[in-house]
Amino acid sequence: MWQRNQTFLADFILEGLFDDSLTHLFLFSLTIVVFLIAVSGNMLTILLICADARLHTPMYFLLSQLSLMDLMHVSTTIPKMATNYLSGKKTISFVGCATQHFLYLSLGGAECLLLALMSYDRYVAICHPLRYTVLMNRKVGLMMVVMSWLGASINSLIHTVILMHLPFCGSRKIHHFYCEFPAILKLVCGDITVYETIVYIISIVLLLLPTLFISTSYAFILHSVIQMRSAGSKRNAFATCSSHLIVVSFWFGACIFSYMRPRSQRTPLQDKVGSVFYSIITPTLNPLIYTLRNKDVAKALRGVMGREILTQRWQLQLS
Repeated sequence: MWQRNQTFLADFILEGLFDDSLTHLFLFSLTIVVFLIAVSGNMLTILLICADARLHTPMYFLLSQLSLMDLMHVSTTIPKMATNYLSGKKTISFVGCATQHFLYLSLGGAECLLLALMSYDRYVAICHPLRYTVLMNRKVGLMMVVMSWLGASINSLIHTVILMHLPFCGSRKIHHFYCEFPAILKLVCGDITVYETIVYIISIVLLLLPTLFISTSYAFILHSVIQMRSAGSKRNAFATCSSHLIVVSFWFGACIFSYMRPRSQRTPLQDKVGSVFYSIITPTLNPLIYTLRNKDVAKALRGVMGREILTQRWQLQLS
């Protein structure tokens, strides 16, 4: 019994992204730079929203939660990958792999749900502007965030418990740079066709239902924009929605590519490329998109930078 438990809890081996060649060393360095940009960009977005009273609205509260999810998502995978690459080790403990799997799946699911609910916020802002403070008050925003976190965490916990209790035979080498669900599933021995079918259906529900909700919201928004007579109002509506639409396109496009393909059509390289995009590139781009395209966030950033410059000048004058 003890020996069987030891085998069950044995470490996994992560294949990683890079080898020891100079080209891969450059790519690794580039990945770390992108990681640092993602961390600082999302932290800056959260701090700006907390510090500026003008951004204390439901829309920016949801945006701060999106930045928190991106910050946690990129921090769940890249540090372990970097540690393994620099140390030359490729192992991850059974508990560490289960924890990483739970976190990345929770954060990914929560972001899908939150992006869908953010489209409702944009729908209310454009189609019912006079009722915005009633339909999108602080309580509603908080409920949206709780639903996103809780729903995704429960789904992730169920899948993590089931997956980690399946029998692993042969090599425990994961052909990926973190403990991603499809990569671990390939190590399972025995017939798991029924479970794979259930997972595939759940993936479709978690990806297509939010996509359908977002599409419906923007169909109503488009209808309202067409009826607007003022060109300025149309531009403001487009500016309000464009950032969200770009983020949605990047995130759901990468997730659909990674999780809605049948197992027989997947290759380790394709899985890695898709995962790099939604676990590294998208969390890096999101704060840049919202900061550069959103006037309120950009204004808050300029205000903070202006105050910092004035403070430094004042300190220099005193010294």
